[in-house]
Amino acid sequence: MSLRGRIDISLSRQVDPAVTAFAERLAEEGDVRGVLFYGSNLRTGSREGVLDFYVLTGGNAEKGLWPTVSYREWEHDGETLRAKIATMTLAKFAEAARGDTLDTTIWTRFVQPSALVWQQDTVAQDHVAAAVGAAAITAARLAAAVGPESGQEDDFWRALFRATYRAEFRVEKPGREDSILSLNADHFDGLLPDALAAGGIPFGVKGDVLTPRMTVARREEVLRWWRKRRRLGKPLNIARLARATRTFDGAARYAAWKVERHTGEAIEITPFREKHPILSVPAVAFKLWRAKRGHRD
Repeated sequence: MSLRGRIDISLSRQVDPAVTAFAERLAEEGDVRGVLFYGSNLRTGSREGVLDFYVLTGGNAEKGLWPTVSYREWEHDGETLRAKIATMTLAKFAEAARGDTLDTTIWTRFVQPSALVWQQDTVAQDHVAAAVGAAAITAARLAAAVGPESGQEDDFWRALFRATYRAEFRVEKPGREDSILSLNADHFDGLLPDALAAGGIPFGVKGDVLTPRMTVARREEVLRWWRKRRRLGKPLNIARLARATRTFDGAARYAAWKVERHTGEAIEITPFREKHPILSVPAVAFKLWRAKRGHRD
């Protein structure tokens, strides 16, 4: 199967109608070209927890830090659905997926399963699919460079995810790459050779062993590209987190939901807490401390 054929099938997978309805509501908020749904809820089909969306808009590619992150709650048929939304232009998304930016998050995220649950038209659909395909090519290229000389597909994907986890400012449990591959086995089965072929990287196959045939010069070029992104990965992630503390729309409601889910203590969202979520942390922490102390007594 061609990479594009594989991507088209993957993006068109059926999802819970409530997810599609939520995506349609998000698409009403601006010049939206497409809405991607991803994460554990895509795999499990569950509505619990937080649904994850990428909303891709029209316009020129952003400068500076992106995406913009927000949180929404929506009452649907008597049930509260919650979603975390990352919003960026489709132009920047495609640029990042190709590996043309210093970012490592887009191509590592979207080499994994996602579904295009809303699109403006067939042109937008084609552009989103092309970008997701580019993410697979970018990830496969690095997997071939950092992976073994020869090995099974999973060996290369493990090497890729281990490398990118080390480069990003986040804590992953040991073996996280194994769970990604095992939980999405059908998605990754055959993806590497399709992506290598689409990216113009020759390879040999003998049984279930794959051998990329990158020249020494080509491998070094890819590794130079990666070393630059690896050095800047953590500083870029920290900068985005700092930005999110000022721009995360709905941060107070998101934090309150997380606190109640993990502690059982409801946090009232006052106008002050809605507007100043960071300044509200000490008061909320004190409330939780008093509640915990009361439970002990």
